[in-house]
Amino acid sequence: MTTSFPFRGTRRDILRLAAAGLAAGPLLGQAQSGWPVKPVTVVVPFPAGGGTDAFARPLSASFSRLTGKQLIIDNRGGAGGTLGASIAAKAQPDGYTLFMGAVHHTIAPSMYPRLDYDIEKDFVPLVLVATVPQVLVVNPKKVTESDFKSFLEMLRKNPGRLNYGSAGSGTSHHLAGELFKQQTNTFITHIPYRGAGPALQDLIAGNVDMMFDGLGSSAAHIKGGRIKALMVAGSKRNAAFPDVPCAAELGLPDYTVQTWYGIWAPKGTPAEVQARAVDEIRKAGNTPEAKAVWANQGAEFSSMTPQQFGQFVSAEVKRWTQVVKLSGAKLD
Repeated sequence: MTTSFPFRGTRRDILRLAAAGLAAGPLLGQAQSGWPVKPVTVVVPFPAGGGTDAFARPLSASFSRLTGKQLIIDNRGGAGGTLGASIAAKAQPDGYTLFMGAVHHTIAPSMYPRLDYDIEKDFVPLVLVATVPQVLVVNPKKVTESDFKSFLEMLRKNPGRLNYGSAGSGTSHHLAGELFKQQTNTFITHIPYRGAGPALQDLIAGNVDMMFDGLGSSAAHIKGGRIKALMVAGSKRNAAFPDVPCAAELGLPDYTVQTWYGIWAPKGTPAEVQARAVDEIRKAGNTPEAKAVWANQGAEFSSMTPQQFGQFVSAEVKRWTQVVKLSGAKLD
């Protein structure tokens, strides 16, 4: 049996308490609906160990520490990153499933004509997380030439002798190889994998000879001596690897390929959740710990707004459509 005790305040006290309750109601509702109130999943469309993973995991650690809510990495590799993208595109647009894609997803539309998602229409851009140059890396036991000039001479004298691994057909690794072959008049056999991680492990093991990889995933292995960097794509050397020559100084002024990684939300995600996600991701990327990782991998965290990121994605789709057309690259 419950015994109740009557409230003995005045009418004014009762009205004051009622007003306080009404005022507290919206505040409690806001606290419950504030993002994030539970763990957030980010779909990474490649296996662990690749370039996307190399930035997703330190970002996840900083995000989880700052928000108090875990950012869970869900690796969904396959089909050049398009399988994971398809899964993310169909996720509930409530802000609790995000997608961390890459330059590969602006190449895919021209390589996979039957995609069941559209990177520009089925996602909303949030943050361009990192940009890094591509780097030509070789297994030092399989490729004994010590510099790019002697390596190129060997390639031209021995067409088909070497092969190169990639994160999959239609990825930037694949297109970087096709562009290299076109611009150097060489032939190297393409070996596609289900992600940069597996390809990189096979390069280290000596099962493939070389790779055109994003510097983010190769950096630690270059520093550890497990693979050797012969060239950085683009017109300047990378600050993290100042001894590695750039393509322009090696006689390839038009060989410019960079890998970039970004975060999207499924279309329909509430605008206020998008804004909070952008804010929290930027905070996570600007922690001293994250900055150290980015610098160590020769990467930059972009200051683009979501709108600018969307425009950048559109421009990349157009650019890679032309590259695929000119190179004649096809799915293997």
